[in-house]
Amino acid sequence: MGVVVSRPGGFVILLPVKSPGTAKSRMTTLDDADRGRLAGAFAADAVDACLQTPGVAGVLVVSDDDAFAATLAARGATTCTDPGGGLNAALRHAAAVVRDERPDLRPVALCADLPALAPIDLAAALEFAATTTACFVRDADGTGTTFYSAGYDDFDPRFGPDSAQRHSEDALEVPGPMVTLRRDVDDLDGLREAITLGVGVATTQALAVVRLTQD
Repeated sequence: MGVVVSRPGGFVILLPVKSPGTAKSRMTTLDDADRGRLAGAFAADAVDACLQTPGVAGVLVVSDDDAFAATLAARGATTCTDPGGGLNAALRHAAAVVRDERPDLRPVALCADLPALAPIDLAAALEFAATTTACFVRDADGTGTTFYSAGYDDFDPRFGPDSAQRHSEDALEVPGPMVTLRRDVDDLDGLREAITLGVGVATTQALAVVRLTQD
């Protein structure tokens, strides 16, 4: 699908999204339906927060699940199909898709499992990104990455194990607390921390029908 960006701003958010049916395998005490419900809600809240953030011109969802991506398009995102090859390949593909249409925008790779994301925290990271060649935000656990941004020519995402260390080789770490941007959710402990911070509408609705149990 072509990228249609109508909002003012200098950044485009690239949001990689797995099919909810295959996501959040570390939430081992939940059944497949509940894991899928939560994963879908996390992504929906991330899209909503991005589109409420000053400076974000648009959100491009890259996914292997066209039907689910369509639900995020209904919230204001645009979509493209994950070509395969892993997360970083998907992000590079998404950046190339946007560059063809909007070379003036700066791409930002963002995790989709940020149900507590507050626009003020994302805006703080974008403000720093505007001053650097490449930068990243370390996750709350200290080893992962939730946010990575660089110009098209320098865009080289390195998500995966120890991604914070690998990103630090060529990118500056964004300073500041930004607690909601750092709090990605891989397991139930992370979800409980996100709930304490305050999750978005979609996750709140999902939690109304999902019973959380101890890992």
